[in-house]
Amino acid sequence: MHDLIIIGAGPAGLSAAIYAKRAGLDALVIERAPTCGGQVLITYEVDNYAGLPGINGFDLGMKFKEHADKLGVAFAEGDVTSLSCTTSGDDHTAGQWHITTDAGEYDTKTVLIASGADHNKLGIPGEAEYTGKGVSYCATCDGAFFRNKVAVVNGGGDVAVEDAIFLARGCSKVYLVHRRDALRATKVLQDELLSLPNVEVVWNSVVTAVTGDGNRVGAVTLKDVQTGEERSLETAALFVAIGIHPLTEICTGLARMDENGYLLAGEDGVTSAPGLFVAGDARKKRLRQIVTAVADGANAVTAVTDYLVGKA
Repeated sequence: MHDLIIIGAGPAGLSAAIYAKRAGLDALVIERAPTCGGQVLITYEVDNYAGLPGINGFDLGMKFKEHADKLGVAFAEGDVTSLSCTTSGDDHTAGQWHITTDAGEYDTKTVLIASGADHNKLGIPGEAEYTGKGVSYCATCDGAFFRNKVAVVNGGGDVAVEDAIFLARGCSKVYLVHRRDALRATKVLQDELLSLPNVEVVWNSVVTAVTGDGNRVGAVTLKDVQTGEERSLETAALFVAIGIHPLTEICTGLARMDENGYLLAGEDGVTSAPGLFVAGDARKKRLRQIVTAVADGANAVTAVTDYLVGKA
């Protein structure tokens, strides 16, 4: 019987594990991937994590894991297939959660969902090959690497337009590729975007392929959805902004979520279900970055500790 089981071993989960171990909790981290670290592992370079400018994403993920290992954090590999509440009310002593994975079953007094979110993909040739090498899903994370270079943003909603505006501050040229003849973003964002001299909207078009030299993106292939005509556009980067989805399916019906599946909780990570907490990208919040995920993990474990001693 564990005090806490953390589902997910990205920055939020590993931060939580470190704080849980230091708090003296009997905690276990369950991760479905063979390597801990989450999405940071596929980030070519991280330049906005305080104190470690320019660190390779994989190396940063390994540093998180090494810190947890040094403290003796327990890990189990497995894909969580179900999560259920086995007791009701505000019982802070009995194990009230049961977790089933493809590798075993576990009981615990509290659960922390740190499973993260996944970016929607285009599913085109070259996208996976060049992820972290010019293909990115986060302009605020990676935009600085393409200063004074050409960048392409794919999408037409608020996030895509915000990304294009952000990139225009440092890139020499930004192309916003949208499959329709009108953007879905709010009017104020559209007005700002269209006023920028170094931004060009490519209407009625989709990105169909990413090409490069094997190490870096060199161009994208664009297809006109009306004429079917294809052309190559030279660029150093492709930013895909077609939405993200949280990996919270196992929590359906257990706690309050928004319409997109994000768990609703404040900075303390406390959900509407007693004993169920959330940290990182699975939580509804404004900014999803490594630093906010790490902070979420620390805050959530503080709330877990309070819950276990009956102070919540």
